[in-house]
Amino acid sequence: MSQVIGYARVSTHEQDTAAQESALRAAGAVKVFVDHAASSRRADRPQWLACLDYLRAGDTLVVWRLDRLAGTQTLAIETINDLHERGVQIKSLTEPDIDTTTPMGRALFGIVAVFAQLRVDTIRENTRAGLARARAEGRVGGRPTVMTPTRVRAAVQMRQDGQSLDAIAETLGVGRSSVSRALDRLDAEASESARVDTAARS
Repeated sequence: MSQVIGYARVSTHEQDTAAQESALRAAGAVKVFVDHAASSRRADRPQWLACLDYLRAGDTLVVWRLDRLAGTQTLAIETINDLHERGVQIKSLTEPDIDTTTPMGRALFGIVAVFAQLRVDTIRENTRAGLARARAEGRVGGRPTVMTPTRVRAAVQMRQDGQSLDAIAETLGVGRSSVSRALDRLDAEASESARVDTAARS
């Protein structure tokens, strides 16, 4: 038998999920999965992974807002598409155009998905054109697997738009490992900077 399942997420321990949980249950959720102090990355959200495992074809996933599922619109839409392929519907309580349980909601979501994909394709083409100009002007040298500042900035933007490492590497014309190392290095620097700032405020 199909069920309505809820998912809630907050990014810090200080935030409370009570309002989200209450709204989800009022919308008919018989079970609510909750991640506390979690980023939008899948690895940081064990309850989201449990929710995905629990959902079955015919179920409806209800969220307070689409950004509870992912950090970018593109990644959120990819998640909805994945759920749709599994036969799972989705409904956002605060975004009426995200409701695949109704014909109008499915139509509107299709339009949103088309524009999101267009944005991804446009970013990819602009990145390729920018790299080509840089190479033509002699501003990008060395081996093609070297992550220059231009490539790093492009990789960061594409990751924020939900693209995979393989897709980023293909667009930039570099190896997947080069992209991974460059982004890991940036993440480590950001974490260290945040740690220093926290220590300074203490």
